[in-house]
Amino acid sequence: MAASELYTKFARVWIPDPEEVWKSAELLKDYKPGDKVLLLHLEDGKDLEYRLDPKTKELPHLRNPDILVGENDLTALSYLHEPAVLHNLRVRFIDSKLIYTYCGIVLVAINPYEQLPIYGEDIINAYSGQNMGDMDPHIFAVAEEAYKQMARDERNQSIIVSGESGAGKTVSAKYAMRYFATVSGSASEANVEEKVLASNPIMESIGNAKTTRNDNSSRFGKYIEIGFDKRYRIIGANMRTYLLEKSRVVFQAEEERNYHIFYQLCASANLPEFQVLRLGDANNFHYTNQGGSPVIEGVDDAKEMVHTRQACTLLGISESYQMGIFRILAGILHLGNVVFMSRDSDSCTIPPKHEPLSIFCDLMGVDFEEMCHWLCHRKLATATETYIKPISKLQATNARDALAKHIYAKLFNWIVDHVNQALHSAVKQHSFIGVLDIYGFETFEINSFEQFCINYANEKLQQQFNMHVFKLEQEEYMKEQIPWTLIDFYDNQPCINLIESKLGILDLLDEECKMPKGTDDTWAQKLYNTHLNKCALFEKPRLSNKAFIIQHFADKVEYQCEGFLEKNKDTVFEEQIKVLKSSKFKMLPELFQDDEKAISPTSATSSGRVPLTRIPSKPTKGRPGQTAKEHKKTVGHQFRNSLHLLMETLNATTPHYVRCIKPNDFKFPFTFDEKRAVQQLRACGVLETIRISAAGFPSRWTYQEFFSRYRVLMKQKDVLSDRKQTCKNVLEKLIVDKDKYQFGKTKIFFRAGQVAYLEKLRADKLRAACIRIQKTIRGWLLRKKYLRMRKAAITVQRYVRGYQARCYAKFLRRTKAATIIQKYWRMYVARRRYKITRTATIVLQSYLRGYLARNRYHKILREHKAVIIQKWVRGWLARTYYRRSIHAIIYLQCCFRRMMAKRELKKLKIEARSVERYKKLHIGMENKIMQLQRKVDEQNKDYKCLMEKLTNLEGIYNSETEKLRSDLERLQLSEEEAKIATGRVLSLQEEIAKLRKDLEQTQSEKKSIEERADRYKQETEQLVSNLKEENTLLKQEKETLNHRIVEQAKEMTETMEKKLVEETKQLELDLNDERLRYQNLLNEFSRLEERYDDLKEEMTLMVNVPKPGHKRTDSTHSSNESEYTFSSEIAESEDIPSRTEEPSEKKVPLDMSLFLKLQKRVTELEQEKQVMQDELDRKEEQVLRSKAKEEERPQIRGAELEYESLKRQELESENKKLKNELNELRKALSEKSAPEVTAPGAPAYRVLMEQLTSVSEELDVRKEEVLILRSQLVSQKEAIQPKNTMTDSTILLEDVQKMKDKGEIAQAYIGLKETNRLLESQLQSQKRSHENEAEALRGEIQSLKEENNRQQQLLAQNLQLPPEARIEASLQHEITRLTNENLYFEELYADDPKKYQSYRISLYKRMIDLMEQLEKQDKTVRKLKKQLKVFAKKIGELEVGQMENISPGQIIDEPIRPVNIPRKEKDFQGMLEYKKEDEQKLVKNLILELKPRGVAVNLIPGLPAYILFMCVRHADYLNDDQKVRSLLTSTINSIKKVLKKRGDDFETISFWLSNTCRFLHCLKQYSGEEGFMKHNTSRQNEHCLTNFDLAEYRQVLSDLAIQIYQQLVRVLENILQPMIVSGMLEHETIQGVSGVKPTGLRKRTSSIADEGTYTLDSILRQLNSFHSVMCQHGMDPELIKQVVKQMFYIVGAVTLNNLLLRKDMCSWSKGMQIRYNVSQLEEWLRDKNLMNSGAKETLEPLIQAAQLLQVKKKTDDDAEAICSMCNALTTAQIVKVLNLYTPVNEFEERVSVSFIRTIQMRLRDRKDSPQLLMDAKHIFPVTFPFNPSSLALETIQIPASLGLGFISRV
Repeated sequence: MAASELYTKFARVWIPDPEEVWKSAELLKDYKPGDKVLLLHLEDGKDLEYRLDPKTKELPHLRNPDILVGENDLTALSYLHEPAVLHNLRVRFIDSKLIYTYCGIVLVAINPYEQLPIYGEDIINAYSGQNMGDMDPHIFAVAEEAYKQMARDERNQSIIVSGESGAGKTVSAKYAMRYFATVSGSASEANVEEKVLASNPIMESIGNAKTTRNDNSSRFGKYIEIGFDKRYRIIGANMRTYLLEKSRVVFQAEEERNYHIFYQLCASANLPEFQVLRLGDANNFHYTNQGGSPVIEGVDDAKEMVHTRQACTLLGISESYQMGIFRILAGILHLGNVVFMSRDSDSCTIPPKHEPLSIFCDLMGVDFEEMCHWLCHRKLATATETYIKPISKLQATNARDALAKHIYAKLFNWIVDHVNQALHSAVKQHSFIGVLDIYGFETFEINSFEQFCINYANEKLQQQFNMHVFKLEQEEYMKEQIPWTLIDFYDNQPCINLIESKLGILDLLDEECKMPKGTDDTWAQKLYNTHLNKCALFEKPRLSNKAFIIQHFADKVEYQCEGFLEKNKDTVFEEQIKVLKSSKFKMLPELFQDDEKAISPTSATSSGRVPLTRIPSKPTKGRPGQTAKEHKKTVGHQFRNSLHLLMETLNATTPHYVRCIKPNDFKFPFTFDEKRAVQQLRACGVLETIRISAAGFPSRWTYQEFFSRYRVLMKQKDVLSDRKQTCKNVLEKLIVDKDKYQFGKTKIFFRAGQVAYLEKLRADKLRAACIRIQKTIRGWLLRKKYLRMRKAAITVQRYVRGYQARCYAKFLRRTKAATIIQKYWRMYVARRRYKITRTATIVLQSYLRGYLARNRYHKILREHKAVIIQKWVRGWLARTYYRRSIHAIIYLQCCFRRMMAKRELKKLKIEARSVERYKKLHIGMENKIMQLQRKVDEQNKDYKCLMEKLTNLEGIYNSETEKLRSDLERLQLSEEEAKIATGRVLSLQEEIAKLRKDLEQTQSEKKSIEERADRYKQETEQLVSNLKEENTLLKQEKETLNHRIVEQAKEMTETMEKKLVEETKQLELDLNDERLRYQNLLNEFSRLEERYDDLKEEMTLMVNVPKPGHKRTDSTHSSNESEYTFSSEIAESEDIPSRTEEPSEKKVPLDMSLFLKLQKRVTELEQEKQVMQDELDRKEEQVLRSKAKEEERPQIRGAELEYESLKRQELESENKKLKNELNELRKALSEKSAPEVTAPGAPAYRVLMEQLTSVSEELDVRKEEVLILRSQLVSQKEAIQPKNTMTDSTILLEDVQKMKDKGEIAQAYIGLKETNRLLESQLQSQKRSHENEAEALRGEIQSLKEENNRQQQLLAQNLQLPPEARIEASLQHEITRLTNENLYFEELYADDPKKYQSYRISLYKRMIDLMEQLEKQDKTVRKLKKQLKVFAKKIGELEVGQMENISPGQIIDEPIRPVNIPRKEKDFQGMLEYKKEDEQKLVKNLILELKPRGVAVNLIPGLPAYILFMCVRHADYLNDDQKVRSLLTSTINSIKKVLKKRGDDFETISFWLSNTCRFLHCLKQYSGEEGFMKHNTSRQNEHCLTNFDLAEYRQVLSDLAIQIYQQLVRVLENILQPMIVSGMLEHETIQGVSGVKPTGLRKRTSSIADEGTYTLDSILRQLNSFHSVMCQHGMDPELIKQVVKQMFYIVGAVTLNNLLLRKDMCSWSKGMQIRYNVSQLEEWLRDKNLMNSGAKETLEPLIQAAQLLQVKKKTDDDAEAICSMCNALTTAQIVKVLNLYTPVNEFEERVSVSFIRTIQMRLRDRKDSPQLLMDAKHIFPVTFPFNPSSLALETIQIPASLGLGFISRV
């Protein structure tokens, strides 16, 4: 279809934008041809009218469907153009955090500026062996592709890594080298891969520096060839370098640094070995302080120096050479500080004794004056003479800088050569992979010679890249046999010709350099004259005559001509070089040895980069005079030659391209700058690849993939059996224009945009189908809902109508009843209402009338009160007015009266002076006098009355006075009596007062007591109440506490149970870890053992001539002894006689059990030593405690010593007798020559041997007793020291001399007599006690003698008994004796319990001693049995030699002693007998040549194990330890040999794992240990081993079983590995669920099941095969469960790892496929009854990953559900799956970045491993639970097919 037809409404397009480069928009209406304007709707919500170019009328680029966004390969995009590429890279980088993307054959790597966990060894293992298109893009995928093509095509490979500074070129190259080192390994033990990786720190330190764009920018290009041998293992490497930036040594721009090595030296200046360099801070040197940024954040230069030195050491650069390198580098720094002083304009000088120059000369070993002279002068040579000319200060400074750069370049070249020497291999190189780490296209504001060379190199690389891409396209078209049409692509050959052709820019530059007076200006004019207006790619700037412009493939670049000639010449003064060559420092002249014979010099400009080339491994034979000519080559010529050499190398290899992109200039992590990205994409050729692909048929589908994807566009009648024809028919209908596609042999090729059109048709068809399905389903759902609602409505109506009818009938009944009720009720209500109304009316009337009356009354009352108030108010007002008026009147009156009084006073004063006045005054006095006279008369009357009364009273008084006198006399008498009584009263009063006081005090005390009692009562009551309250509170608290205690107990119980469960789990984990470590050690041991075998075989093959005296080893023995078989000459002590007597006997190799036994014996001896030491200490303590007692009882001790000596003498005599008897027996044995006597089966022989055995045992017992008695005697003698009890006479004399007084002497004498008496009494008592004890001891001696006699009798009797009965009789006798002793002493000490207790303790000690002696006797019995075997062998040899010379008559005449002949059992005892010489034959037929698929199929499971065990049983029955050891050793070695020979055969490994386990179980089951005999029958218990403990060999067999199990796991892993990814992920078990997405040039493995691909059924069939084989071989069920668990873990781990590394597999439909596949595996487990094996749990991470692909991923609730669901996945795995989630259809939605951030926030506290991938190589620790066999050994029949006829049943 036409492209314009796709521009319909809602179609999305890309339009140019100055800020975002490209902006997305949506069409608002359909485009019609001829429209000049497009109506667009931008994503920010704005509408835009986009005008088309009227000339070109090009429509904007169409945007790819969302389903194609984020593809791994850019060529998979339907629309291939710049905005689509940019958008796809941005989505992958920002949203999915994916830094790698394919673009056809190119891997685009975007620098994340952040450490990512995608370079671990697990990732390397995941990519190893995978196809490049089957995994997500990665540098490891490119490396794996190169490694695989090298091995498959046997063609050398190259990985070309390019990009601008800071894009990550060096890191990418480093990871590629690490991949090769990890995957291939080295062919020798020299660890070449480590050396290859170690070259990186060295080259980074001397060739990398900090720039404004990158902290670790490579300032040189390098090409590293990694060599491989025929087995494709690393054997060495070689490095070529290009364009070292020498100018950085002497100049750094702002915020930049010099090379790292200088700062590392300065940071390490304080080291002792660096003191001689006289360095300091980097800011003190001119060459390191110009950038002003001496420190890189996060980098420790001192630590980096340590890494650099370690790398140098690893690469073989000695310490002396390292110090030499550091001296030269330090000398360069000091040289930079040399200062010149101007004499005049044309000359300069250096200050005398200038310190920097002096240090430089000391370090370089040159003369100070000579170097000082040639730094300020130069030599000029003419045709006739030479002369020395001084130079100016500027020229001297430039010459100094040129010298520093030259020295550094030479040192750089020297280090590269030595690195190459260290990486060189003596083995012939079969192939190599080259890694090219080279600078990308550069353009700056000022571009000079360096940028010109760099861009020239990029032009050549881009041409090679274009030709390679074009070639691949052409090969693809020719392979598919489609018509070839010439693809027009950009050819940059004209630009290359402009630079390197004859009269090109480089040619003219070299020619100008040869001119004596050539300058940059003259060279520029020559360029203008030659190329301007003649070459379209060459231009001249408008405003400059010293610059030129070249149109490169990436962009136009303007170069400044200034400095081109000087940089191209690269001049250094020869005299300065000669001074350096004459240095005493040996290393310095080495740097300049190649100046005379340099084939490809490596020096560069004074301000440019050095082109370094690889020194050929073979020296070239040059012609005479060639050296001088070659030495004159310019830098440009050298670079052109080295570039041509590089291109030849690359053209001879298969290239792989890695383009590194710098996403932003600020080093922000995961920040994408579209402008910078587009510039780099244009410059690195990615867009050119896209353009070439888009020019042809970029989209390619296989027929099967096309059919699977677009099956929905076909009708049923269109589907044919031939898929190819079906696709052709459909395409002809869908796409009319046949030029838009082509049919190849296996693929369909589409033009750009056609896949998008098909996707649109598919999406429309699916959308229409979805609409139809939705319509049908919705209609069905609504119809179903309608029918359900209708049915429900009818039911509801039925019930409602019935209910309504019932309600209506009820209503009628109620209505009638209501009418009657209403009638009466209404009557009642009317009557009641009337009564109420009437009553209410009357009440209302009464209340109303009362209210009206009260109102009238209140009105009258108010009027009355108002009148009263008015009255009172008016009265008050009137009174007030009256009072005011009265007051005013009175006041006026007063005033008037005062005035009138004043006037009257005046008048009175005048009148007083007259008589008339007095008259007037006395007018009133007469009346007053009359009144007074009357008053006087009245008073006189009253006086007379009173006088009469008085007289009466006097009479009465006199009579009373007489009475009173008589009374007085009487009273006087009574007074005297009263006086007497008064004294009494006073005393009584005093007493009363006292009593009152006492009473008061008592009352007060009573009151206080009562008060206190009241208070106490109150307090008590208060306290009781408080206590009651507290009691209630305490009861409540008690209840709460009890409740809490119960709850806490429950909680504690639960927590303890949880802790117990957790601890149990932890212990189980620790046990599994310990098992895993142990089994890993076994695995490592087996690997080293195999390695040793291989090396031994190689050595055997290398040594062709056999050495003389070499003995051929048996074919059944392994070439090397395992850890269990040693060729050791050490044997046990009892084997020495046989070896001394049989020197010719062949030494049998001992096995590991000997070593284990010896080790066990050493530990036993150490324990015995410790026990003896403890016993010795205890004895010493007893001796110290018994010293006091021994002082008191010397006689008893003497008796004991006497008894001990007697006993010792008796034992010695008995010992002598036994020795004599033994000697006599031996003599008799040796002297007798009759065969019937000496024959092993003769009765006399048996009697002799029994006596010999018994006598030897008794002899050893007596020896031990003698030794014990001797040790006791020695200790007792040492303990008893002679003590003198008498007082020394000298002391007494001294004391007597001191006593001068006679009294004192007498008192002393008396005291002595008393003490003597006491001593005599004590002595007598001691004597009596000693006599009693002596008598008791004599009795004890007598009893011991009797006991000794009885023992001798018993010994004599025991000698006549057989050995078994003898031991039983002796034990029975000892028990009887001890019982009698116990009863005797119990009666003896019945009254004294302490003595009885001490006796019991001594008895227990004695019993312990007896047990120890019994153990020793057992050991001696075993030793004597072994000696008896030796004697039996000797006697057998004698019998063989003597039977020939004895006649039958002699035999008959010889007397025969009657003996008991044991009867042989005829029943089969479950033992197999074989001869010693048939052991190798047994091992060969039963192990080495037994084939599981042949003879072993018809055998009972575990038959070889049973046969071997029955052979071991017979050897044990014979007590032949050598035979047991030899058989077990041979069995183990043979099994190992079989497994090594057929180690890839699952059946063989399964067969021998089953038999090894059965053999191990047999050794346990019949070991005689109680723990293993629980399930045995009585007959099986009779078959237990009797003589040997094979516990050590059980451990050996267990270790062997572990090794076999691990080998079994590796074999099944190798078998399952190719099936898992195809069957579990790629194959569509449910057809049609997951559609195939469009793929790019890197075709993935098809997910459609073609012939030869694995499916889930293949995995299940393989699992069935494994299970049936293991069951057929009789493997233990528990072991089968562990194998199945391991298989399922491998399936789950490999599937999940591939899912995490494949973006196309992370979709909803793939999750459904995975869950279905897992359900099939679970069904298989159920069918095999293996659900409890733990296999299902190993699939839990995969199940959760599949669920994660299917669950909703939008809201916070979804995030919470995901976090709780995915507990078996790590945070990194969850985030990775969400980032990789890709919709397959348009109906699915992508996971938003915010949702992923939410998941990360919720999971930030989860503590899990940061590792992304599961360890697919992990092997669970295996256990072998004991599984006893119910098979009876006597019932086992040996088939004749085994060829074991030489074995006989016993």
